[in-house]
Amino acid sequence: MQIQKSFEPTKKGTLFLVPTPIGNLDDITVRTLKTLQDVDLVASEDTRNTGKLLAHFEIKTSQISFHEHNTQQRIPELIAELEAGHSIAQVSDAGLPSISDPGHELVVAAIAEDIPVVPLPGASAGITALIASGLAPQPFYFYGFLPRKKKLLRAALEQLVDHPETVILYESPHHLQRTLADLATFFATERQLVLGRELTKLHESFERGTLAELQAWYQSHEPRGEYVILIAGQLPKVEAAAADLSDVALQAAVTALIDEGMRPNAAIKQVANRYDLSRQEVYQRYHQLG
Repeated sequence: MQIQKSFEPTKKGTLFLVPTPIGNLDDITVRTLKTLQDVDLVASEDTRNTGKLLAHFEIKTSQISFHEHNTQQRIPELIAELEAGHSIAQVSDAGLPSISDPGHELVVAAIAEDIPVVPLPGASAGITALIASGLAPQPFYFYGFLPRKKKLLRAALEQLVDHPETVILYESPHHLQRTLADLATFFATERQLVLGRELTKLHESFERGTLAELQAWYQSHEPRGEYVILIAGQLPKVEAAAADLSDVALQAAVTALIDEGMRPNAAIKQVANRYDLSRQEVYQRYHQLG
């Protein structure tokens, strides 16, 4: 068992996990500014982006790059700095380090060496969008960016579709239309979604509607800016035993979802979830195999 008391005196340096604004520079905290000024080094996801932030606030602290492509090289170097008594502020381009951004591996390495790790609170796109979405704010399930590889994507969506919690995803404008199409393969088209776009920036907007409505909107409108996708949780299953649901009613439920654009296997799974039946049973009854 390990207990860390962050503010006890130590000869080692401290790793500060420092949030940065997700768009509006006025959202930076006084503590963040003081920390960035006081540390010996800033480990930045992109030194160019962080350089603009530091220059805006007239902070002269030196930077070193720390991103997903140089993690293995940088961690020993940064740990050595911390062991020598130098303090480091680790920042990502926007929001909290480690949340869909670099940081986690460095935190693990610092903890392993008994180096103090001090998190600063601050902006997070997912939570910011959640509280304005109108969907249930708790419980929620944060996922971040979906996998790009088809097999991993399918596994993720099969797992997410049944979550009763509000689900939070991140997406870039280049992949938004494809992601909405992927969601429509597994989620009912009437599932409520909220898209939070360009949060805290000049063109911030919230687009609310069903999955079908938002997918139709973006078939004729170009996505712009970074998105947070919030998906309403799966409603409780209808308590209906197999014997209480006729084959005609079951087939009609599956057919209705297919007519809305859902693939047959996804529609069968959705109906199975809705009526608390096995997917195999719904498949057999829908195709009249029994």
